[in-house]
Amino acid sequence: MYINKAMVYGNLTRDPEMKALPSGQQVTSFSLATNRVWKDKAGAKQESVDYHNIVMFDSNFSKLASLAAQYLRKGSSVFIEGRMQTRSWDDAAGGGKKYRTEIVADTMQFGPKA
Repeated sequence: MYINKAMVYGNLTRDPEMKALPSGQQVTSFSLATNRVWKDKAGAKQESVDYHNIVMFDSNFSKLASLAAQYLRKGSSVFIEGRMQTRSWDDAAGGGKKYRTEIVADTMQFGPKA
């Protein structure tokens, strides 16, 4: 059995960007920042930030991409569940192969309003 599950809760670093695929399906993408705080061996507080690329699709059953584009803005808190996916493509401008790892969202829950 294999499991590919990602769960992240954080704040949007930019407004969602909605596009339509050639098939007409709507897709929304944005970046999410998650913070981690811990104490080092000396007892000093340490903090780091991770950034996650999020992709959402509309389907016959769900309008997830449309809801995200309509209600989320930079700074909004959101909980995302989905799967990890890495895409690759050939970079025409710089040459070589490019990679992008993203979370393809299955569900979304809005965080508290500021």
